[in-house]
Amino acid sequence: MSNLLNSVNQRTNLAGQNRFELLLFRLNGPQPFGINVFKVREVIQCPQLTEMPGSHPCVKGIAHLRGEPVMVLDLAEATTGKGIGKTENAFVIVTEYNRSVQGFLVSSVDKIVNMTWEQIKPPPQGAGKSHYLTAVTEIENKLVQIIDVEKVYAEIMPVDEEVSDDTKAKSQGLALDKILVLVADDSAVARNQIKRALDSIQVKSELVKDGQEALDWLRNKAKEWGETMTQRVPLLISDIEMPRMDGYTLAAEIKAEPALRPIHIILHSSLSGVFNEAMVKKVGADQFIAKFHPDELLTAVNHWLAESQHA
Repeated sequence: MSNLLNSVNQRTNLAGQNRFELLLFRLNGPQPFGINVFKVREVIQCPQLTEMPGSHPCVKGIAHLRGEPVMVLDLAEATTGKGIGKTENAFVIVTEYNRSVQGFLVSSVDKIVNMTWEQIKPPPQGAGKSHYLTAVTEIENKLVQIIDVEKVYAEIMPVDEEVSDDTKAKSQGLALDKILVLVADDSAVARNQIKRALDSIQVKSELVKDGQEALDWLRNKAKEWGETMTQRVPLLISDIEMPRMDGYTLAAEIKAEPALRPIHIILHSSLSGVFNEAMVKKVGADQFIAKFHPDELLTAVNHWLAESQHA
């Protein structure tokens, strides 16, 4: 499996083409799951784990990987309530995102498949709010589920969503009553985190679930509002990994349309370990911020709103 992943750094050239690679794995039983290869550092046989007294039940312990302590979570237990069980024959998918390195305990790892984001679909309607899916796809006539890891993390290790008074003060003096910030993210947890942050500085927001929905919404508003559209929606905060259309492609599409081009774009992603500055500039985005630090995000929001109002 290490040979399978040794070219991860070379795979970033798929970004911007609405393409990516999916690592397939299993938890309990035959159901296949997937994770973006961009997030994966390596896949290893589960090593000996050091217990963490008082930790969440889904935290199986600490793995020591080349001198670096890595927390290992049982992804099956976190999402289904039924853990992997014995770890001797299990694997750990070591990932880097949301500003940290973590390991996910899985029962087996299958293969890597090349995909387009157009092949990735939102979870079926009617699935309710308690599920852990952020997307689904079909591979070899089998339904593959993509887990909303941000929801898993929010339940196991809640992030600090408190916004400092200093950050709130920076928004004073800006005309906020007539503007709207568009937020595109396939994770309901992430969308609501961003909304609460924006609410704290009295910025209204519109929430959508993927890049295609965001682009359609912007085009419709451009027709409805005409030349005032980019004054009323001066900023987009977009995830990178999303069904149907990723954030890179969304940014490129926006910058290719004169009516939408003035919109400032913040790419706000959990892909902190493989962030490609050149790619962000190539597609015309203004800034990249790794999830999730509300003060850093709102500092950027204040900056780009000020830029738009002083233009």
